[in-house]
Amino acid sequence: MKWEKVEIGKVAKVISGFAFKSKDFQPIGTPIIKIKSIKDENIVLDENDCVDSAIEVPTRFHLSKGDILISLTGSHITLPSSVVGRVARYRHETNSYLNQRAGKFINIDNERCSKDYLFYFLLQKETLTKIANKAQGAANQANISPTDVEGVEIKLPPLPMQRKIASILSAYDDLIENNLKRIKLLEEKAFLRYKLIVQNEKLEEFTIEELANVVMGQSPTSDTYTNEKDDNLPFHQGVSNFSNYFVEHKIYCNAPIKIAEEGDILFSVRAPVGRINFTSDKICIGRGLCAFRSKNGFQNYFYHQLKEFFFAEDVIGNGAIFNAVTKVELMKVKLKTPSKKIQKAFEIEAQQMYNLILNLTKQNTKLREARDILLPKLMNGQIEV
Repeated sequence: MKWEKVEIGKVAKVISGFAFKSKDFQPIGTPIIKIKSIKDENIVLDENDCVDSAIEVPTRFHLSKGDILISLTGSHITLPSSVVGRVARYRHETNSYLNQRAGKFINIDNERCSKDYLFYFLLQKETLTKIANKAQGAANQANISPTDVEGVEIKLPPLPMQRKIASILSAYDDLIENNLKRIKLLEEKAFLRYKLIVQNEKLEEFTIEELANVVMGQSPTSDTYTNEKDDNLPFHQGVSNFSNYFVEHKIYCNAPIKIAEEGDILFSVRAPVGRINFTSDKICIGRGLCAFRSKNGFQNYFYHQLKEFFFAEDVIGNGAIFNAVTKVELMKVKLKTPSKKIQKAFEIEAQQMYNLILNLTKQNTKLREARDILLPKLMNGQIEV
């Protein structure tokens, strides 16, 4: 069966987003999708700037469910979590606008190329490498143009085969998406339970120093970093691999200095200050992070205390803005805390939810790994469909 090889530009076009003015950004309104929102094949809506819905934005910059987006600015291929050319699907019903340097595929020729097939072609490491190698600029400011992307060659089998290939791969993504929805519901349930305690129970103020032990991160030398897992520890020194709940591992270290243990809460001490995640594994932490462990074993309650207090990036609960926070400043922060009896009751219930979220997260990791093994084989015709 003949496969056609053409440049992407023959079957689709790429546009860069709208040049919004920073003065128009506000906390509420229509979300703006920036390059930082393009993460792990999905679009993150939780931490976006917004604009007033009354602002006139050309239709081509509006986003619809199923759109394929690509980062036109990022790092070089050595930093996979922020690499230029990474792609994601817009899977939300919410109306959003596309910001400049975030790209969108438009005018896809549906008679020659399935939209889903195009997405999975772009998702391949081989394709990402080809696109990223076209980038110009510094290590953390590499740029590609829509023309660069359109110039990459794509192999197109007959349309029915494209649809079959996409159907096989999307079955994995549907399971992943379903698990993510379940995780979100569990997170919301735990936070609502926490809010009921805050609203109805007697609270006293305790400093973080009284509530938790802390390990401040320290970065090893860069020559100890590697993309290979082997016997190395996962390494994190910022929030680039934070997810909604558990940090995701992309970089490893063979000479760790500061260690966070399984179940520790990771906290960003440099901009954006106050972002938090759990780690489900023993990891090495760099200078942009610290790790907390509740002194009384109430780790889940302490997590929600931090989540509520640091209600926005770089903002400490009283509204003070920090680009970085020291250990001394952090440990003096006071958190409103109920009795140990109340915390213990919450911990028992919340730990069950934590375990469910952990299991669902591990399922998603295995699903992605299985899909990514199949992906190049299906795209190269090694597996018949």
